[in-house]
Amino acid sequence: MASTTDEGKLGKSFSALLIYVDDILITGNDPMSIVVTKKFLHSHFHLKDLGDLKYFLSIEVSASKNGIFISQRKYALEIIEDAGLLGTAPIDTPMERGLKLSDKSDLLKDQGRYRRLVGRLIYLTVSRPDITYVVHVLSQFMHQPRKAHMEAALRVVRYLKNATGQGLLFSSNNDFRLRAYYDSDWASCPLTRRSTIGYCVFLGPSLISWKSKRQKTMSLSSVKAEYRAMIGTCCELTWLRYLLRDLGVLHQEPALLHCDNKAALHIATNPVFHERTRHIEMDYHYIRDKIQDGSIITRHVSSAHQLPDILTKPLGKEIFAPMIRKLGVQDIHFPT
Repeated sequence: MASTTDEGKLGKSFSALLIYVDDILITGNDPMSIVVTKKFLHSHFHLKDLGDLKYFLSIEVSASKNGIFISQRKYALEIIEDAGLLGTAPIDTPMERGLKLSDKSDLLKDQGRYRRLVGRLIYLTVSRPDITYVVHVLSQFMHQPRKAHMEAALRVVRYLKNATGQGLLFSSNNDFRLRAYYDSDWASCPLTRRSTIGYCVFLGPSLISWKSKRQKTMSLSSVKAEYRAMIGTCCELTWLRYLLRDLGVLHQEPALLHCDNKAALHIATNPVFHERTRHIEMDYHYIRDKIQDGSIITRHVSSAHQLPDILTKPLGKEIFAPMIRKLGVQDIHFPT
């Protein structure tokens, strides 16, 4: 996918290896470099060359002139079959709108079944950001799962039936600019009153990183929750810049960081410490250094266009469906 002639973006020839036990992926920006790497490995190990990438660790890969599409269709079908829901009707959203799971219902008798199902759903989020939030919530109850939690997990499986082949397209038409969106749902956890944060990072038009997570500490205001979420996103952007640099993708332009909270943006861009920020831990002001050195630019975005909403709360169909399309989640087998 890369070109050796675009020195400003890609630098010199390189090869990269992704290794998991005895499975190896080889890629690079120069076909000859890949051939040399293969010959070197063949001289030291017994290898079987399977050709162009089609399937790797339950991830299906399809390459075309539009880019590279990844999905876990076969894996999703296995989850549906193992859950015994092949004959049930599909559903439009992975989680009921406004649902707050707690520890109030009866304990499950077969807790191992719940843990196995949620464990498999966690791996499915590799290519399915649309189920990331609900799987994040379900994973909080692995130690003592209850009937309500199992019902919510089975709803996710019914949602998978709606489009088992959904995945992500990494577009071949790419300007390689990093842009991120983040959000927080203040004090949303009914058990701890901690906030849920979510972010998504794009490389050009392609979604490459996302997260849904409950904050480790309680935030006394929505502004502080948003500011802490900003720091986590900033750290992810910094790490991605270093990773892409190692892969030969050199960034001349700053990353764009989008937020819908003007107060959090003001704190980040104002180098003066005052009463509103004195209770925020010093390491959380890391974002200020990144803004001042020009590696990150912050931008305000309206709440209606906040993509990470799908990573911080359960949404209704009328919001959820357009949101996953904006994230780039699609099904090339059944395009809409």
